[in-house]
This record gives sequence, structure tokens and C-alpha cells, in this order.
Amino acid sequence: MQNLPLLCIVGATASGKTHLAVQLAHRLQGEIISADSRQVYKRMDIGTGKDINEYIIDNKQIPCHLIDIVEPGHHYNVYEYQRDFRVVYNDIVNRNKIPVLCGGSGMYIEAVISNYQLDYVPVDEEFHRLMEKRPMNELITELKSYKPLHNNTDILDKKRLIRALEIALYGKQKPCYQSDMLNNYTLFYITFERSVLRQRIALRLKQRLENGMINEVKSLLETGISMEDLFYYGLEYRFISQYLAGKMNYETMVSALTIAIGQFAKRQQTWFNRMRRNGFKLIDIDGSLPDLQKLDQIFSTTDFEEISLF
Repeated sequence: MQNLPLLCIVGATASGKTHLAVQLAHRLQGEIISADSRQVYKRMDIGTGKDINEYIIDNKQIPCHLIDIVEPGHHYNVYEYQRDFRVVYNDIVNRNKIPVLCGGSGMYIEAVISNYQLDYVPVDEEFHRLMEKRPMNELITELKSYKPLHNNTDILDKKRLIRALEIALYGKQKPCYQSDMLNNYTLFYITFERSVLRQRIALRLKQRLENGMINEVKSLLETGISMEDLFYYGLEYRFISQYLAGKMNYETMVSALTIAIGQFAKRQQTWFNRMRRNGFKLIDIDGSLPDLQKLDQIFSTTDFEEISLF
């Protein structure tokens, strides 16, 4: 087996990660591994931004893994992602294909390239019963004392908040440790001026609403997914479900959702900046460049000389 590189296309939401990753995989005859915490769910396509049509170039389907692998209702987590990534990654490199990791879920990306040894945290029913008696603001304060809150959905629902606290306590008692890191990976970070990224977020939201995102949320509710569960699956599902419940009008929903997605993008950027400060090398790719220039930059900073690509 060749020492094939893992090429990582990362960045904030709406930065064009999927488009660039597909172009790269096509050029290398490689395969994409999704690093998105929401695209793992079936029947949640528009709201999670799967952009399925982008995976077809010249009538050829670019293979993509870890999309549509669990049913809505399941709370997929970083432990499961790391486990599933290893299976897919090993399969791809054993077939002498180059894996292209693509996504914006920084925790997932860091967990797999650093190979943190994570344990499944069992549910302690007695702990949950005790925590149910405590007010949410008290639980939130305690959770913040254990770890920075990169995902605010942990504090919107009490059941999820208690579970997050249970995992944080487990991690404090038995910290994860780093095993052998992937020794041949490169992180390419797509950048945009903040104002331009905000414009891209607003435009993409408009397109997704026009393409049926509200009907997608309505369908999920009709198939038995509760509004509380939809809160777990991200901003689009949270705000649209509230709109469908009559808790806000359409214009208010669109405005609030646009702002919330912008805030989420900022938190993603904060995560990647923290990775950079912690010693991870991220190579910036100017998102405004044409595709060919982006690809040229990737090829100029990656050593393919000893690898037989075709």
C-alpha cells in the first residue's frame, strides 16, 4: 500500500468546500470523505447542504462516503464518526485511491487527523434523573466550566445538555489521549472576507428556501420527528420548524436564520484558528480565486511525485 496523502478541504459554511473537493477528487481520481456532522442523516438533504448534484462531473459520479448513513432521530457523535472514518479511510487507501476529507465540523476533523482515542460514554440513568432536578442555567454554567461550547445546540435542549454534561464529566475523569496521528495529511482552509462570506450565506439560504427546504422540514415533522429533535439537527431545521409552528413569520425567520448562520460560521472560523494556534498547519486558499488557481495551489504544496495516481 502506498503512503497516500489525506487532503483536507476545510472552512466555514458557504465557503465552497464541496465544490473544490469534488474538483480535486475528480482530478486525482480520488474519493471524498465527508466531515459534516449533519450530512450523515438520511432525508435531510437541503437543510444540511449535501449538494448532491455537485458530486457529478462530466457525467461521472465522484464517490463520497459518510453521507446518508443514519436515520433522523439518532444522535450521531464524534466517537461514531471517528470509528466510521477509520473504516472508510482504510478501505480507500487499500484500493490505492487518494482520500479527500471535506467539511466544516472542526471537532470531527481534528479527532480523525489527531487520532484521539475516544471511548463510548454509557448513559447513566441515575445521573440523568438527578440532573433533571437542576435548573438549566446551572447546568450550562457547569458545562462551560469543563469545556468551551463550540456547539450551542448542546444548551438549547435539557436532555441534550445533560448528556453533554455527562460526556464532559466522563472526559474529565478519563481524558482522551492521542495515539499515532495520521502522518501524511494536508489541511487546506478556504478563506473569504467576512462581508463576502455573509453575502454567500444569504444567497445560499435564499436558494435553499426556493429549492424546497421548508417542505423538507415539514416532511420530517410529518414522519414523526419532533420539533425538539429538529433543534438538534442545526439552525435551518430549528428556525424553519418554529416558523411552521407559527412562532415567527417568514421574513423574521429568514432574517434571524441568516444572522444565526453567520454567527455559526464565525464559531467555525474560531475553531480552525484555534487549531492553527495549537500547531496544526492550515494552508489558506483564497475562496475568490478561480477553480484552476485553487487546484494549482493545492498541487504546488502537495508532493505527488512518488505516488502513481492513475
